[in-house]
Amino acid sequence: MESVLHYLDWTVVGLALLGGLISLLLLEIFQLNASRSRSPPGPKPLPFVGNLPQLLKDRMSYIKMMPKYGEMCSLYLSSKPTIVLNSIQLAKEVFVQNGAVSSGRPDLPLVRWINKGYGIVMAQYGHSWRQQRRFTLHTLRDFGLGKKSIEERVAEEAHYLVKELLKQEGKPFYPIHQIMNAVSNIICSIVFGDRFDFDNKQFAELLKILNENGRLSGSAMAQVFNLVPFMKYLPGPQQKIWRNAEHLKSFMKEKVEEHRKTLDPANPRDFIDAYLVEISRQESNEDSTFHEENMIRTTIDIFAAGTETTANTLRWGLIYMMDHPEIQERCHEEIVTVLGFDRSPCMNDRARLPFTHATIHEIQRSANIVPLGVVHETTQPIKLRGYNLPTGTQIMPNLTAIMTDKDHWKYPDTFNPENFLDEKGQFCKNDSFLPFSLGPRVCLGENLARTELFIFFISLIQKLKFSWPPGAPPSNKDGIVGIVRSAMPFNTICRSREITN
Repeated sequence: MESVLHYLDWTVVGLALLGGLISLLLLEIFQLNASRSRSPPGPKPLPFVGNLPQLLKDRMSYIKMMPKYGEMCSLYLSSKPTIVLNSIQLAKEVFVQNGAVSSGRPDLPLVRWINKGYGIVMAQYGHSWRQQRRFTLHTLRDFGLGKKSIEERVAEEAHYLVKELLKQEGKPFYPIHQIMNAVSNIICSIVFGDRFDFDNKQFAELLKILNENGRLSGSAMAQVFNLVPFMKYLPGPQQKIWRNAEHLKSFMKEKVEEHRKTLDPANPRDFIDAYLVEISRQESNEDSTFHEENMIRTTIDIFAAGTETTANTLRWGLIYMMDHPEIQERCHEEIVTVLGFDRSPCMNDRARLPFTHATIHEIQRSANIVPLGVVHETTQPIKLRGYNLPTGTQIMPNLTAIMTDKDHWKYPDTFNPENFLDEKGQFCKNDSFLPFSLGPRVCLGENLARTELFIFFISLIQKLKFSWPPGAPPSNKDGIVGIVRSAMPFNTICRSREITN
């Protein structure tokens, strides 16, 4: 009799659990249907996980099909809809005209675990963000941003890069480290006051960590972590992100300590010096957000943003040049006609290099390294196309759709510099070109990135010829979509142009 009662007890418990799960599922379906009825149309989500399984299966194809739902649509990355903007007109309305309302950042568990709310890129839209961004922009300008001195620094680093690549002349190799190191040295010279040699093993490890965290932080695991933040207590790839972030933080702390020991407040040498001076200056200000934690996180944001995006775009540039050797040759001919073989480029050369300038823009458009932009969040309720979006609604600009809109581009689906040339062959801007996003959250390193891309690309094509190794497979244009859309690993062969000139 006792065993029967014991069996019945477990049966009751099992039925209660099953009933609870069914009730939970039915409640989720009911809430999901209610949410969909109030939101713009979009692909049908699954309970609890939304559209994540479909999105993660083939990200680029999924992103490209979103405009079929209209100018704006709903994408469920959890039980709440994220509003996706598929047109330039709507993106401007939301992020420019309503910039103060749409410039928040969501409180993502993975980001909070790593950043603790500090820094600039993913910081909440508010007092701390304003102080940090304003100070960073002002300080970066003080140390050369937008000035002739930064152009000279990039040109010098481009010279080192060409020499480094020529060490592999005629042999297939993957140029990820050389390009990342060269690009990163520009921001390092501003932030740390120094550059790192290509054979510096500590710095090579740091760049590897940066690349790895960019990939992991945009992976399926990261999306699941944001649904189940308890994962931070479990083993798995998320612990690799944490360890990498701590390694990067330790490196920055070492640099800060080195600067603190040799600081001359009257003569700051770089960004870290300037920040240490600002911490002292703001000590008595209760409203200040300047402290070591924010300094470390802000410095990491600048370092990471100033490295991965530009380096990644240049790697895509090599792929497109190898895929289109006729465009590579036309760029080279224009460059040597204007600059000769030895003179370094500068930003004043843009008007005299219209085809090359257009090619660089077309690389950015086609590389499309942030396909859905960086997620925003509304800080107040907003009405958009008849829909009432409450405070805390996540919004993403579909930069893929905007930069391939058939109504705004001559050749939306193919790589063609003519997208940025008028009928006279002169460079012309396009309002739908948004690689740096728009509004108050526009990339603060935009001017530096433009300078780097122009001078690095021209220096490479001026001195070197890039080609696919014999028998190389067709290039993969989908890439690896993490924090940014990275090129798949590839091998290139470079040869000095001196042989043919």
